[in-house]
Amino acid sequence: MFKFFIPAKLLFIVLLLFCFSAKAARIDTVVTHSNSMHKDIKAVVITPDGYKKHNKYPVVYLLHGFSGNYADWISKVPSILHLASEYHIIIVCPDGNYAGWYFDSPVNKEMNYETYVANELVNYIDTHYATIANRAGRAITGLSMGGHGALYLAIRHQNTFGAAGSMSGCVDLPPFSKKYGISQVLGDYDSNPQRWKDNSVAYIIENLQPNALTIIFDCGYSDDFYASNLVMHQKMVEKHIPHDFIARNGGHSWEYWGNSIVYQALFFNRYFNQARP
Repeated sequence: MFKFFIPAKLLFIVLLLFCFSAKAARIDTVVTHSNSMHKDIKAVVITPDGYKKHNKYPVVYLLHGFSGNYADWISKVPSILHLASEYHIIIVCPDGNYAGWYFDSPVNKEMNYETYVANELVNYIDTHYATIANRAGRAITGLSMGGHGALYLAIRHQNTFGAAGSMSGCVDLPPFSKKYGISQVLGDYDSNPQRWKDNSVAYIIENLQPNALTIIFDCGYSDDFYASNLVMHQKMVEKHIPHDFIARNGGHSWEYWGNSIVYQALFFNRYFNQARP
């Protein structure tokens, strides 16, 4: 069998070139304060190559999944650095807690991650960075728990976000009432099933008006959440809500999400270009 060996010196040059191209985008780890939860919370902020304070940049908020944190995306998919520079966008990766689900919890006042992400963090980013500080310059997406969170926040804060996405999103919560720590945020399902429906994207999507948001979501055929994503897609078709839905090979994995973000970044870039005056 033919084997190909890369000399150590050549390998060093390749790695050096990669690092040089990657460092064109800047990574900040910022400490933000949540008044609603009375604590400091970290976030990763990626600014593109050539970032200048006198320019204005659109922002993509990129949410992590259950059991993750603010550093997941940059550590697992470092290629998002290149997406920031390619599309001249700022990428913000918030911390949504181990199982915060991006809700303002009715049962735990220390879990106000809806207020944190949609209000407090957005205000921080607009204050400290050169952003397009309106819905035409903001998109939000995420994976799994963050996929549900992104759609949930965008639907509830349409004056803040103009575009939204989801990757392998857990969009229908009641079937998972015993998993993923959701009951710690929403309370026991059996005691209040209506609360679970009222906070589940699969149900509240029915109240979304056509063209209120620019939406993209995808899920792999092998994903446990595929069936619920397909049902949500069908509901949106029936309600005449324009959206892009992508189903392809893959499961609940970083390999899948690393591929998804490439398509979603392109989708959001088109939205930003069309939404600008």
